[in-house]
Amino acid sequence: MITPKDKAHLSKFMQTMANRYVRYFNATRNRSGTIWEGRFKSCLVDSDQYLFTLYKYIEMNPIKASMVESIADYPWSSYHHNALGKTDKLITEHK
Repeated sequence: MITPKDKAHLSKFMQTMANRYVRYFNATRNRSGTIWEGRFKSCLVDSDQYLFTLYKYIEMNPIKASMVESIADYPWSSYHHNALGKTDKLITEHK
């Protein structure tokens, strides 16, 4: 989940991130071409209930994808910050 300053910042960030990741992904796998279909999707988070629903959805994805058995085993999750209170310099609290 990303909270941009405005729509232009979000679009530029997504374009830069996707471009860099695709180059890395392709280079490490000796391949070429795109890895995602279509444009990213964005939506307004307008309530605490929806915010927590999104957190749960995002944090449970590694389990749903059978990448780990316990969400605590997935090191790149915000779960460690949100549920366990561990500091993560990549996470900025939402108001």
